[in-house]
Amino acid sequence: MSSLQADRRVVRQIRHDVSERPFIVIWEVTRACQLACAHCRAEAIHQRNPLELSTTEGKALFDDIAGFGKPYPIVILTGGDPFEREDLAELTAYGHSLGLHMALSPSATPNVTAERLAAMREAGASAMSLSLDGATPAVHDAFRGFGGTWQRTIDSAGLINNAGFRLQVNSTVTSRTVAELPELLALLLDLKVHLWSLFFLVPTGRGKALEALSPDQVEDVLHWMVDISHTMPVKTTEAQHYRRVVVQRAAAEKEGHGAEAFATGQLYAALTQRTSEVLAGRKLPTRPARPPIDTNSGRGFVFVDHQGWVYPSGFLPQRAGNVRDEGTTFREIYREAPILKALRDPDHFAGKCGVCEFNQVCGGSRSHAYAVTGDPLASDPTCAYLPPRWREAAV
Repeated sequence: MSSLQADRRVVRQIRHDVSERPFIVIWEVTRACQLACAHCRAEAIHQRNPLELSTTEGKALFDDIAGFGKPYPIVILTGGDPFEREDLAELTAYGHSLGLHMALSPSATPNVTAERLAAMREAGASAMSLSLDGATPAVHDAFRGFGGTWQRTIDSAGLINNAGFRLQVNSTVTSRTVAELPELLALLLDLKVHLWSLFFLVPTGRGKALEALSPDQVEDVLHWMVDISHTMPVKTTEAQHYRRVVVQRAAAEKEGHGAEAFATGQLYAALTQRTSEVLAGRKLPTRPARPPIDTNSGRGFVFVDHQGWVYPSGFLPQRAGNVRDEGTTFREIYREAPILKALRDPDHFAGKCGVCEFNQVCGGSRSHAYAVTGDPLASDPTCAYLPPRWREAAV
């Protein structure tokens, strides 16, 4: 069996051609937000920008997205805080009426109420995500810029579950937060979270001031994620090499090995030990691991900002076009923009990513590459793996 065939068994492949239509479209409906999070990509502000896409323009964007045809993309409305828009339910209902799969990513503020959630559920939204970066108020509230945010997030999670949404929790992994991951896991099990997404900090926006993990530490966290994936469904944001680790671990498992077959470090040992301690005595759920989905910036994934600019992702500030431009459509931008087309060809990436045997199933974080080198096609600086062809060339 070829490595690519093996990869496809443990990594979920998109069934349609991602050069023709995206799997996920993120629309930043506003940058307004009541919080002041330390890592905020959008550098959110307290007031809405008058240049935001209007209700009419938003509906036109949804018409354009629906024009891709079935299977329709998942549309996630984010911010800032999307609940700062009074027309959010109207927009959601319109997208839902077109057959789009609508989801929301609000901030944990007083905007999250049972009444507002019921209205969004009725409008057709089916999933919602919250951010939780620490298992304790001390860590999370310092990260979010306001006291009481941790408790409000916990309360909001209960409201979201009660309203019938699938709840995803997003957690930012930095040197400040990584030690609390085992405690966070225990907390999220209690909160009955549908999916846990670990975001590996990209130094953009306010996040430039935070300390990211080293490549070896990232590798340790990824192996720990594989370990817990039968207990909690997990995914990564801007750590595409999780898919490479999943493939490697699956191959090792066939030979009767686990993480001990890999050169994991002190962080992996600490996370593993602490996880055993905090979960001791619990009756844990067991389920098949959720296969990570094979998408990347510009390849099945695309971001539209509050003023209509289209980007490969919210963390890769390379403009592909604007949905407001006359004579073009969002579909044309996605299919034809040079930056997006380049990002779909990993064999032409520079450095070790270009020669890596996993580049078709991984591709590396294009956002990390750009943030560190200024080149979105450069090697992912957060990946510790050295491909054989790269090692041979270095001899």
